[in-house]
Parts: sequence; C-alpha cells; structure tokens
Amino acid sequence: MSPDGSTAPDLGTSSTGMQPNVAAALSYLLGILTGIIFFVIEKDNRFVKFHAMQSILVWVAVFVAYIVLMFIPIIGWVIALFLWIGVLALWLFLMWKAYKGEWYKLPMLGDIAEKNTQS
Repeated sequence: MSPDGSTAPDLGTSSTGMQPNVAAALSYLLGILTGIIFFVIEKDNRFVKFHAMQSILVWVAVFVAYIVLMFIPIIGWVIALFLWIGVLALWLFLMWKAYKGEWYKLPMLGDIAEKNTQS
C-alpha cells in the first residue's frame, strides 16, 4: 500500500512504454540479460532501473557462487543443487515484489543497486 492509502503505488512513468511495475518485474525474467536490457533502455524511472540493477547483481552473485561451488568436489555440487532451488524461489519472489510495485531491497545487493540508480 502506498503512503496515501491507495493500493496501487504511483511509480511514475517508464520510458519503455510499459507500466513501471511490469518493466521492473520483467527485468528479472531472463536474469542478467533482461536486467541489462532494462537498465540500459530505461531513461526516466528509478524504480525500473533499481530492479534492473538488482537483477544484474543477483545473477552475478549467483554465477560467482556457483563457479566457486563447482570447484569443491561432491559437497560443493550438492550445495550448488540447493543453491539453484533457492535461486528459483528468490527469482519468483523478486518478480512478484516488483510487480506489486514494492522497492524490495535485498541485503547488500539492494544497497548497491540503490546507490547505482540514484540521480
């Protein structure tokens, strides 16, 4: 709920031609690819840019963690399997939060995304 009591927060307009909440949710859809696309094409809306940057950072962190785990025989491979299950849940959660119009910040990565999208 937005501060004025309405159920749909006012997210402004997006230079993508989409509703900002849809563009923000789509920035998570194909991971780093859509994150980069929306970060580059969005010129005006900070909400969309924030979620696009957070998407990029999440997928870079997941990729790095996965690579590190692949160098640890057996136990690392098992942990990597559970990592992907957690990543799937996180991916759906972040898309849902963005679609609802929420500025949901992940610990550390959300702060970095916020700093990189300030005017």
